[in-house]
Order: sequence, then structure tokens, then C-alpha cells
Amino acid sequence: MLSLKNHLSEIELHLEGIDPLDLYGEQNTIVEYIQQQFSELLVTARGDVIKIQGEKKQSQKLKKILEILIRVLKDEKKLNLQRVQDIVSGSNPAIARISDGDTNKAIVFGRNGQPIKAKTRNQKKMVHLCEDNDIVFVVGPAGTGKTYTAVALAVRALKNRLVKKIILTRPAVEAGENLGFLPGDMKDKVDPYLRPLYDALEDMIQMETLKQFIANRVIEVAPLAFMRGRTLDHAYIILDEAQNTTTMQIKMFLTRLGPNAKAIVTGDMSQVDLPRNQESGLRKAISVLKGLEGIATITMGAEDVVRHRLVKEIIIAYDKAGRKTEEEE
Repeated sequence: MLSLKNHLSEIELHLEGIDPLDLYGEQNTIVEYIQQQFSELLVTARGDVIKIQGEKKQSQKLKKILEILIRVLKDEKKLNLQRVQDIVSGSNPAIARISDGDTNKAIVFGRNGQPIKAKTRNQKKMVHLCEDNDIVFVVGPAGTGKTYTAVALAVRALKNRLVKKIILTRPAVEAGENLGFLPGDMKDKVDPYLRPLYDALEDMIQMETLKQFIANRVIEVAPLAFMRGRTLDHAYIILDEAQNTTTMQIKMFLTRLGPNAKAIVTGDMSQVDLPRNQESGLRKAISVLKGLEGIATITMGAEDVVRHRLVKEIIIAYDKAGRKTEEEE
């Protein structure tokens, strides 16, 4: 999204995986209907690009509706004006479920056809927020499914051709360990830090396909430093372990976003590995960007833990100990 003024925006949607004429309607009837319903916006459809110009909130609303229309068209192979009217008005309960992301259903289907779903209330909320916003901060303790859900959403967007690539990144912070003493080249040294991202991908994409995606750079898994100087467009980008970024690093990352890019930033503020005198960039970013249109934050808690039952008890115990220490100080 390119911000024109504080209250204006310009959004471009690139249509892939569908015939644009099926979306535009015969003699552009669907586009004309949408323009009538969003008369305060300027909607331009040329070739495989739809451009939306106008007030931010309405632009985001129309963007979401168009993404739903594209999803329906891919699933059902056809789209008529009545269907569009139901979706725009929200009058059909079945359509309302689609527009809400239908988080009771699978986000995506994994390698063996197993459905990957949002398992907790906050994971479902995370899915909703990621569909409605272009940048979402997801904060919470280990085991709450932050990274896994984020990767599932990115894989779904890639499979539905809403983006051209997935970029997964982490800061390679040496948490009590020294990278220089690890064996191998740079890739060998940083891969252990990125292993959780590979694990999630391997659950959701067939191994041969995943290898091909990585070889063709459809999916990139790289340390955060490798993002500097790039413009990341038509991509779903996940910054994991963001509590270990500095303010300059996270600012660098967030300003890489190009047209039609979405970003999920995850982190656990109880596991900051930065030097004691250095503020977490994630904490600062959430504070500085609070209230901006298109950016949202969700906080996970012990109730969202989906690992071993003891993980929840461990988190609660450490929270209590931390509060006790603060009170004593």
C-alpha cells in the first residue's frame, strides 16, 4: 500500500489464477456495481490489475471483498452479479462466514491432507486480524502457535495465488552461543536458527514441492540481515522471534514492504536475548505504530498453549515468579 495522505491510500490487486473477465463480469457489470457501492472510491480495472484509490478504511474494506470474490471464483469457477451483491451486502450468512475467514475450517491442508486449523480463541482472532490488516504483531509465550499459524496463513495465500512468494526470516541473535564456533559455511551456521520455520513448512507442503519452491526462491528462509535494501512486494512475509530485533532492524524490516505485501511479526517478550541495556525493537514498534490503519496487535496467553500440558504450567509459574521479583524491586 502506498500512502498518499494520512487518510488516503492506493492499493493494487494483481489477479493470478483466474480469468480477470470472470471477475469483472460481462461488459464490466461487476466492476460497475462495485464502483456504485463504493462511490467514494476510484476503482480502476485494467487487464489483470485492479487499482483502488481513496479513504484508507473503505479501501481496505473493498480489498477484503475483492479477495473474497477471488476466493469464491477459484473455488466455484464462476461468479454472477447476485453472488457479488450477497458478498458486498453481507446478507447471506454463508457468505458472512467466508468474509470472516471461517476460522472453524482449515486454514490450509497439510502434506498428508490433514487440516491445519486455528485451535484456540486467540489463534482464530489472529486469522481474522491477518485477513483484515497488512501488518499484524503477534506477541505471546512459546507454544501458543504464533509461528505455525503465521506459516499456515502464508502457505494458504501462496496456494490461492494471492501472493507470488513467501519470505520467512529471523534475527540470528546469539542467545548465549557463538555463531563463529559452529561448523560449516554461513548457511550451515544460521540454519539452526531458522529450523522452526522449515519444520512448519514441511508439515504443510510436500517435500519435493518445498525443495522446488526454495530452489526457485518462491519460498525464502533467511536471516533478517539479508532483507536490507530489498523491496518485498506481492509477498507474505513473516518475521519470527522479533523480540530479538533492535529498533533499527525492525524499522528496516517494516519499511521493506511493497505493493500487495502482508507481514506477520511474532515474538515472545519473556525471551529477549538482546544485551540488557538494549530495548527490544518489537516492544518499541508496537508502541510507536499503535492505532495506525492496517496494523493490528494480538497478545497470546497461557490459555493458547498447544504443546505439552506442562508448558502451560511452566509459563504460569515463570509469570508468577517475574511478578514477584518486580514487586520486591
